[in-house]
Amino acid sequence: MSNTPSKGLLERFMGMLSGSDEPKNRAELIDILEDAEKNRLLKHDAMEMIRGAITVADRRVEDVMITRSQMVTLEMDKPLPELLNVMIESGHSRFPVIGKDIEDVRGLLLAKDVLRYFVLHEHEGFDLHTLLRPVVTVPESKRLDMALKEFRANHTHMALVADEHGVISGLLTIEDILEQIVGNIEDEHDLEDDEPEKIRQASTSHYIVDALTEIEDFNTYFDAELPTDEFDTIGGLVTHRLGHVPQKGEHCTLKGLKFQVINADERRVLQLSLHHNRDSEN
Repeated sequence: MSNTPSKGLLERFMGMLSGSDEPKNRAELIDILEDAEKNRLLKHDAMEMIRGAITVADRRVEDVMITRSQMVTLEMDKPLPELLNVMIESGHSRFPVIGKDIEDVRGLLLAKDVLRYFVLHEHEGFDLHTLLRPVVTVPESKRLDMALKEFRANHTHMALVADEHGVISGLLTIEDILEQIVGNIEDEHDLEDDEPEKIRQASTSHYIVDALTEIEDFNTYFDAELPTDEFDTIGGLVTHRLGHVPQKGEHCTLKGLKFQVINADERRVLQLSLHHNRDSEN
């Protein structure tokens, strides 16, 4: 009979429902669901979402957080026009506001609160302190499912991440957790008219560079002189210089420009961090 595998699978499901053939662990449950997908009883997208929901507890905050070097922050003492420029350029809706450094976090600023203020008061008597919201902090070691519960309990979408010594090591958003379940979530800023920005300015002298940025485009943007004869992209050049597939946190200096790998997988580098003053002489 051509549908015997499907019939057998349905019998397994019936056994699960009756309690006579319950999976003993998550691995067995995933095996059953994968069989359902192979037999077209479950769509691939649905399977991936179920797998994400089942395995999200296996991951920790440090696995998915935005690293410290990637964080876009607002400085408390900066003039309003400069703050607004950072907010607009980043495309984010929530920002940690800091004092003297990243360890001195004063609160969380929501773009919608700024917009509401201007609608009601225009520029009259703008005081950043009055718009700040409390910031939640979670440890790097916290399980993602528990972090999600904490987000829901605190009615917040963002938290700072601290390492075992209490030092701020990054940022976690509810979107970072949900993407582990439903896959990549693209917002309006991700889907701009053409391609996403390859080079993004995070602060006055800090840039986030997509590893697929063409070297010629990079040279034009920074008035740099990186070689273009052997490799097409910044990621390829950095990988060649290091001599292996880079891991997150590795450094590489090219023509006086110091790059740090901030995102990579087992096959290639994905994102780089660069501190560079474009107004200074190369």
